[in-house]
Amino acid sequence: MRQAGRYLPEYREVRSRVTFEELCRSPELCAEVTLQPIDRFGLDAAILFSDILVVFDAIGVPVAFNPAPKVASPVRTASEVDGLRWGRAADHLDYVYQAVRACKRALAGRVPLIGFCGAPMTTASYMIEGGGSREFEHTKAMAFTEPALFGRMLERITTLLVEYLAGQVAAGADALQIFESWGAAFAPDDYRIHVLPHLRRLVDECKPLGVPIILFVRGNASLLAQAAELDADVVGVDWSIGMADAIEVVGPRRVVQGNLDPLTLLGPPELVTAKAEAIVAAGRRARAHIFNLGHGISRHTDPAMVQHLVDVVHGA
Repeated sequence: MRQAGRYLPEYREVRSRVTFEELCRSPELCAEVTLQPIDRFGLDAAILFSDILVVFDAIGVPVAFNPAPKVASPVRTASEVDGLRWGRAADHLDYVYQAVRACKRALAGRVPLIGFCGAPMTTASYMIEGGGSREFEHTKAMAFTEPALFGRMLERITTLLVEYLAGQVAAGADALQIFESWGAAFAPDDYRIHVLPHLRRLVDECKPLGVPIILFVRGNASLLAQAAELDADVVGVDWSIGMADAIEVVGPRRVVQGNLDPLTLLGPPELVTAKAEAIVAAGRRARAHIFNLGHGISRHTDPAMVQHLVDVVHGA
C-alpha cells in the first residue's frame, strides 16, 4: 500500500528536488523511490511508484497535486465526456512503462514488481468531483440521473485501463493491483448496478495477460462479497472487517491480502506485534494470505515501526 512516501526521509530528500508530478514522470526517479522501501525493510515485493491519476494524461484532463489531486475543470455533462481526448495508453503513458523497465533493471530479480491502476469508478470520480470527495455527490448524481452517460464514461475508462495494465505487463510487471479506493461511496445495490459490471470487465480482460491480479475494494464490510465474485487471483481486505470474518465472506479457497489498520503503526511495538500476529493466524484459514496494510501507510509513521512489523510477520 504505497510502500514509498513521505514517512521515509530518503523519499523526502528526492521530493525536495522535484514536484510530485515530475517524480511520477521521471522513470529513473520512480525506480529510485520504488526501491527505497525494498532496500530499507526487506519487503517481499516492490510496488511501482506512480499515481492512479496519471492515466488522465491519455484523456487530456490536467490534474495538479497540492498535495491532494485537483482537477480544475470537472467533467459532468455529456458534451464534456464526449469532448475528452480518449487517447491510447501507449501514446501518452510511455513514461510509466519506462519506469517499470527501470524498476526491473534495478531490482535485478530480487523481488517481484507489482503494477497497478485505479478501478474505473474510482478513476472517474476524480474527474467528476474535481478531486477527492467525502460525499461523491456529483458522481452519484450522474449515476442516478444519467446512468447511460455514467456507464459510457466508465466503459471508455475501462478500455483505457485495460490497455494501460497490458502495457505495464509488457514492460515487465509481475503482478497487477486494481484499487477501488472509493467503492463504498455507493450502497451495495447501487454498486452492483452502476459500478461492478465495469470492474468485472477490467478484471476479465486483464486475466489473459498471464500475471496475478489483486483486487482491492475499500469498504470491504459492504462490498467484499461483490469483489469476491470477480475472477481476481487475490482479494484485498481493508481494516473495516476482521480477517477471519473476511475469509468467511470470500471462502477459504480464495487468496486474501491485508489487513492491518495502518494507524496501528502509530501505536507501541507490542500493539503492532499482537495485531499482526492475530492477522497472520486468521489468514491461515484462507488458501493463502499476503500480509499487507488495510490501506495506505500514514506519512506520520516511524520507519522503525515498519521494520518492526516486517520482522514480526516474517517471524510469525
